[in-house]
Amino acid sequence: MWEYEHHVETAASPERLWRIWSDMNAWPQWNDGIAKMEVEGPFEVGTSFTMTSPEGEAISMRLVEIVSGRVFTDEMDAGDFLVTTRHRLDPLPGGGTRVTYRTEITGAAADQVGPELGPQITADFPDVLAALVRRAEG
Repeated sequence: MWEYEHHVETAASPERLWRIWSDMNAWPQWNDGIAKMEVEGPFEVGTSFTMTSPEGEAISMRLVEIVSGRVFTDEMDAGDFLVTTRHRLDPLPGGGTRVTYRTEITGAAADQVGPELGPQITADFPDVLAALVRRAEG
């Protein structure tokens, strides 16, 4: 298994952040790593979506967990390995929110692909979370 986690704290409320997350078609407006989104349903468990990078690489994923206002998890199933990213909002005492992205690569090939693929997937997490916070606080 390979894993990575990054978090930030913001004055924005969990409700505001959740509204931004749950509008999947708008993700390219604040996430520079996404040039195009194709969403095959509402923001609910089982919905598939494809993110296309500015370089033209398309990655198909599926929503596998949603706890409204708190957590959503997506997966990219590559057969011999699975990339799971959990997006979590934790209210802070006195206001604000801790926003956490956590990615795990599991499965038969995880030990082979994780050390190379994992850092490629998660390299932009600090930038993505900073952009999310700017949008939520703006």
